[in-house]
Amino acid sequence: MPTPPVPPAVSSKEPTAATPPRRTRSRVLISSCAAALALTLGACGTTGTTTERVADTSTLPEATTTSAAATSEVSLPTATPVVTVSAAPAANRALATLDTLAVKGRAPKTGYDRDLFGQAWTDDVTVEGGRNGCDTRNDILRRDLINIALKPGSNGCAVQSGTLADPYAGTTIPFVRGQQTSSAVQIDHVVALSDAWQKGAQQLSPAQRADFANDPRNLQATDGPTNQQKGDGDAATWLPPNRSYRCTYVARQVEVKAAYQLWVTQAEKDAITRVLTSCGAAVPTPTTRQIPNTRTSTATPIPEPTYTPPTAEAPSSVYYANCSAVRAAGADPIYAGQPGSSSKLDRDGDGVACE
Repeated sequence: MPTPPVPPAVSSKEPTAATPPRRTRSRVLISSCAAALALTLGACGTTGTTTERVADTSTLPEATTTSAAATSEVSLPTATPVVTVSAAPAANRALATLDTLAVKGRAPKTGYDRDLFGQAWTDDVTVEGGRNGCDTRNDILRRDLINIALKPGSNGCAVQSGTLADPYAGTTIPFVRGQQTSSAVQIDHVVALSDAWQKGAQQLSPAQRADFANDPRNLQATDGPTNQQKGDGDAATWLPPNRSYRCTYVARQVEVKAAYQLWVTQAEKDAITRVLTSCGAAVPTPTTRQIPNTRTSTATPIPEPTYTPPTAEAPSSVYYANCSAVRAAGADPIYAGQPGSSSKLDRDGDGVACE
């Protein structure tokens, strides 16, 4: 029997096709090069958005990079530096802005959730740094750290390492990106999200709340323990341990609350005023209007007042078991003599309970 002819060899990955004429192959080659060039330009990241948008970059595994990725790095702009407030007239300006804020009690915290302020560190916002292709956390790290090294292949976004001169604690903290080390430097909301929720942010739109949570004016890199110590406190309950930064800190709170039309409590306003006056702000002295003397010789004598015995004050029917109940009712702070006030709620004995 004659041996059958052997078929030509075929690749197991892609089917073969008839070889095109020489001119057609040239066109295919040119088109492929053009497509490759377009992909290369697109990888430079000048208009794209980052895929790294999580609340804490320490949860991300370290990505492997290549020398080709490193050559496509670009420089992203850094957020506007924070203006230092340590003396007048900057302190006076902050105090004048404070006087424009409404003074009210806290609204109930009912319904508060972090998700109401948008995805953590999202780049999809309209404040400074928004839609620049880099998540907000890294934007603030690039602003607040010095001697930084950027992660290769991140298009100039992710901070690999650096040094933080922490303004809150007055200490120097080395930063190294990693699952076990990134949390050493955290990003604080100068006006805490929960505090904002109880002082007007409930009336903001979802987009406005996302802007608030990612506004560089309201963000500061600090060490983790200090950030945890602050919690959601306002100026009446927490100030940075570094006293030299307190004027700048409260001035930033005033600026942010004015920008988003949030209010302050009376205790909070008093605390901010004390801090600003300690660094040069001048509190206006109340003026007394002089009433001209219009007495004449024919003036009618003023009758002597009659004495009326005081009546017993009816006991208040309002009772709060503790300050948590006061805040849940939106009645804090309670001043001495107001319904529900009691000495057990006023721990420091200054006449203001649950402040």
